[in-house]
Amino acid sequence: MDKGIQRFSKDNTGLDKLTGEIVSVVFNNPDNGFTVVKIVDAAGAETTARGVFPLVAAGQMVELYGTWENHNEYGMQFAVQEFKYVLPTTKEGVERFLGSGLIPGIGPKLAKSIVDYFGDRTVEILNTKPGRLREIEKIGPKKAEQIKKGWQSQIINQEQFIFLHGLGMSPALCKKLLAKYGDKAAQEVRSNPYRLADEVAGIGFLKADKIALEMGVAKDSPARMLAGLVYAVNSVTAAGHSCYPVELLLNEAAALLGIDINENLHNALNLAVKTRAVAVDGNMAYPMKLYNAEHELPKHLNRILNVKKYPAMAISRIQPDTNVKLTPTQFAAVDMVAKSPFSIITGGPGVGKTTVLGELVRRARSAKLDIMLAAPTGRAAKRLGEATGITAKTIHRLLMFDPVAGGFIHDAVNPLECDLLIVDEVSMLDLPLALALLQAIKTGTAVVFVGDVDQLPSVGPGTVLASLINSGIVPVSRLTEVFRQGSGSMIIHNAHRVNRGLMPEMCHDSTGLKDFYWIESDSPERVLKLIEKLVIERIPERFGMSPMHDIQILTPTNRGVLGTAALNDMMQPLLNSNQGGECPQNGYVLRRGDKVMQSINNYDKGVFNGDLGMVSSVDTERRILEVRFDGIVNPVRYEFNEAGELSLAYAITVHKSQGAEFPAVILPLMSQHYLMLQRNLLYTAMTRARKLLILLGERKAVRMAVENYRMEPRYGKLETVLKQECVKHEDTGKTH
Repeated sequence: MDKGIQRFSKDNTGLDKLTGEIVSVVFNNPDNGFTVVKIVDAAGAETTARGVFPLVAAGQMVELYGTWENHNEYGMQFAVQEFKYVLPTTKEGVERFLGSGLIPGIGPKLAKSIVDYFGDRTVEILNTKPGRLREIEKIGPKKAEQIKKGWQSQIINQEQFIFLHGLGMSPALCKKLLAKYGDKAAQEVRSNPYRLADEVAGIGFLKADKIALEMGVAKDSPARMLAGLVYAVNSVTAAGHSCYPVELLLNEAAALLGIDINENLHNALNLAVKTRAVAVDGNMAYPMKLYNAEHELPKHLNRILNVKKYPAMAISRIQPDTNVKLTPTQFAAVDMVAKSPFSIITGGPGVGKTTVLGELVRRARSAKLDIMLAAPTGRAAKRLGEATGITAKTIHRLLMFDPVAGGFIHDAVNPLECDLLIVDEVSMLDLPLALALLQAIKTGTAVVFVGDVDQLPSVGPGTVLASLINSGIVPVSRLTEVFRQGSGSMIIHNAHRVNRGLMPEMCHDSTGLKDFYWIESDSPERVLKLIEKLVIERIPERFGMSPMHDIQILTPTNRGVLGTAALNDMMQPLLNSNQGGECPQNGYVLRRGDKVMQSINNYDKGVFNGDLGMVSSVDTERRILEVRFDGIVNPVRYEFNEAGELSLAYAITVHKSQGAEFPAVILPLMSQHYLMLQRNLLYTAMTRARKLLILLGERKAVRMAVENYRMEPRYGKLETVLKQECVKHEDTGKTH
């Protein structure tokens, strides 16, 4: 063992101790803190140390605790398990540390000047008399104060980092806390670790709870009960609920907290209601935000409906386009805009919704109306714009989020200025976004919601479209006659069969190319091989489609052999063998050219859950990648530690495909997906295909989906509240 290395026992663990000065940082991963350094001990022996100990620089003194390991390629190294920062003691060490860049305002030249002037007393001066820095030429009052704060902050941050890291936080999370709370980070964590779940992105209740228990917080403490209960009620929204039965909520909270339902938990619920974190209405518990949304939305709907005259009534004076043949139901849907300031058009694929919108927009233009078009996703907005000849925006971009204010620019105070607003793919509209949209609609604006009520409901909480239709408050035009894709198309034919509870069927005409194929197989492994062959060979060769741009794999779930994770692992090297820089994430890597999807709403970047794009560049030195998204002109930049918001999108779930259409869809459906096999899921997946749909898998699985028309309940009271608080429009009695 090298001279200067001493045996050290800490808590009977028998770890070795290595004390010395870092002379160079060989490698540092800022995301996970893994670091490799060269360290010189008091005797001058140089050693390589590796482990998780960030915030280090040349000149930094450290005490490292760990074990010696003989690396096959790099020889003897010290594997660090625990560490402690120590201030440098030599003049040379102090100079290297000051000039390392860790202290703002000091570079190598100024570091040398400071150490040359104060010599061995440099650390003492910085600690106790930093005002004396002004004795050095070129250091004025502002520079001296900057150096003082930088020095103190560095020392405090290192101490805080060790404390936070010791609680099991990742280095990236430690840095996030230090950035948010500064030198009070440790104090904030000690005072109430559960507040971190609300205030720091990346720390949910489970992480905060782990930190709290590590600090010795009792399992039945009131703070823990309250935090766990609020987390449980907020979590139900992930399953689409707006509210949840109190009894079920208490059961889930107790299971989450690892306790029995007791008086403390009931007290926590009462406190949550008292502090307005939770609302209870009858036997239902709500996150306060959703309770407010459910009761405010009907008020705005009433406001929009309760006008006698509005500009869009002028379309009744515009003659129909004689070149476009509309059915009486389609004509009624167009005319309804002049009779009711709010109306709904619903129907399945191929029933002429787009034709109706085209005629409606034509008449509105002739009447000189100001028109706005929107949809929940970029792809849906793009399709709507192409169909009508008017630029359409996503709802988020229409309302314009202000990151500084933390809300939409267009709201009740600053409403949208238009005479007619058409919103497509409304089945995807969740309760919070629906409220934000209705708040921003100016009284006198005519609103048309368009969507297929038989598709999957929104990913977010609520059943807005279904509740509006079932309430009977708003006039509804149901289009049922199928027009699109001609009599030879089997995609539309089979989608409607499935929606009626019938099995899809193959076309018996054996000539020419079809738009629907069903390849039966009861082997997941064979289905995987079929998907590979279809994407790489068969579809491009027979249909002339691009594997990257035209073909989309849809699957019911993220997990399993035929889940998105496994399918993306398989498809990425086949479709993108780019050997450039990589951005490693948890279980996968992102490369230039990868097809990706945004997985959460990021208002600062202007990208939203479900947005699809392609990685356009990866810079491993600056640890930055850029993505070009559909509907966004400029590439969106991500730091590597933000790229966890992106997932590979060669395969995506059916839920995530809502609002999009693809030239070709491959849909594997197996019995292993039984938890997800529902009629509306299969129907939604089939209607995503524009030119080609290939269904792979077991007949038994398809039959399970077709016959399972009873969806898991979505708890919510919007329909009830609408009936209670809204006055029916005079034309609502008719469903066309």
